[in-house]
Amino acid sequence: NTGIATYFWIVTNRKHPERVGKIQLIDAREYWEPMRKSLGNKRRYISDDQIAKVTRLYGEFTENDHVKIFPIQHFGFQRVTVERPMRRVWEVAPETLNRLKAHKTFVGLGKPKRGETPDQAAARQQTILDAFSDTEWGDEPSTVFDDLWSHYRSNLEQRGVKADKKIRDLLFDALGRHDPDADSILDKHGNPIPDSDLRDHENVPLPDVDIEFGPDPTERLASKPYRRAVDEYMRAEVHPWVPDAWVDHTKTKMGYEIPFTREFYIYTPPRPLAEINADIQDLETEILSLLEEVKE
Repeated sequence: NTGIATYFWIVTNRKHPERVGKIQLIDAREYWEPMRKSLGNKRRYISDDQIAKVTRLYGEFTENDHVKIFPIQHFGFQRVTVERPMRRVWEVAPETLNRLKAHKTFVGLGKPKRGETPDQAAARQQTILDAFSDTEWGDEPSTVFDDLWSHYRSNLEQRGVKADKKIRDLLFDALGRHDPDADSILDKHGNPIPDSDLRDHENVPLPDVDIEFGPDPTERLASKPYRRAVDEYMRAEVHPWVPDAWVDHTKTKMGYEIPFTREFYIYTPPRPLAEINADIQDLETEILSLLEEVKE
């Protein structure tokens, strides 16, 4: 009892040979009769003759104005994750310190561990902040975090707090800010670290290939035609604007979308400009005439 469109799906694993690997769309929006009495928002119904006609269109499996046939790849896509390298600088400033205090890791450090009192946990937080006063940060933002970390770690441990990976990651995240002119940050293997703030996703159309694959979609996504389609898409649509981007293939997923309205869209050209302009002038003349009557 709603006003949304209605779709009928016919899904079967017993297709005739000519239908294997194909999707048939039928546009039956014109097949309706007015109801004698509306049912809520419903004012149309499909007559028996129209049902028979739609059924006939399905059975004939021939393209016309109301029927379109596509290979299954036409509606498929690879949902790829596009990464960009992390480019950061680090600095101690009121803004970054406030971000550090609000960071979930720093807030968690203020919760008492087993055997601790709330005052001891709060003291640990304060020690983390106090250690900044003796650290050589310099006047300019630093592009090498490890140099800053080595100074800070020494000061922190002298104050009796273990400078573990949790605190290192806290400073790395809270004190850093994106700088497009900075060098890429590399991991221990020399690979660029992706920046989650710059992460994006793209839908890459499936390649038009007819290859037999098993039920596991990862087998299909790892094949050469599918990887090649992603590489070509990146070269054409992404790299001209962000040349340092790359795809994390471990996160790629496959999906399908049927944009029914778009497939049956018929372009209607706008009216000539002169005709539109004439209508506007007629309306202006009519408005002026009405205003004159009001004045009188």
